[in-house]
Order: sequence, then C-alpha cells, then structure tokens
Amino acid sequence: MKNLFFILLTIALCTSAAYVFLNLSGKPACAAVFIIGILTGISIMNLTINVKNEKINSYKRELEKESIVSTENSSRVKVLESKIEVLEKALENALRNK
Repeated sequence: MKNLFFILLTIALCTSAAYVFLNLSGKPACAAVFIIGILTGISIMNLTINVKNEKINSYKRELEKESIVSTENSSRVKVLESKIEVLEKALENALRNK
C-alpha cells in the first residue's frame, strides 16, 4: 500500500514537473522544476528505504526463527542428556543390587 502511494506520488510529481516546464518560462519555471525535482527525489528515496527496511525486517524475523529453533534443539539435547544420566545411574544401581 505504501509502495503504491509513493509510486503514484512520483508519477504525479513527474507529470506536474512536465506541465510546469511546458507552461512556464524563466525563473518561476526553474524554481518549480527544482522544487518538484526535490520532492520527486525524496519520494523515490523514501520508496527505496521502505523496500530495504522490509527486507531487513524479514531477514531479522528469519534470524529470530532460526535462533528459536536452535535454542529449542539445544534444550532438547540437554533434556535427553539428563535422561541418559538418570538411566545410567539406575542401571548401575540395578547391577549392584543383583
């Protein structure tokens, strides 16, 4: 939605720049083209920054998911190691009692 807004804003600014350039002459035309150019540049940069921020946020989410999975796997390993220790102790006690 944001991207569409900025694309439409850029198109509108470029169109208005062309209109101003064709209908005005002299200093007012230069000032109008300059201002419209700055606004167009700002909107294009804003669009680019938004796209990059979306990519960065999706990459952060992927890293968080991987971190959660690795933490979950390490906790499973710890639980299994503790179960193995308990079973080994139980086996040793059972062998001593026979």
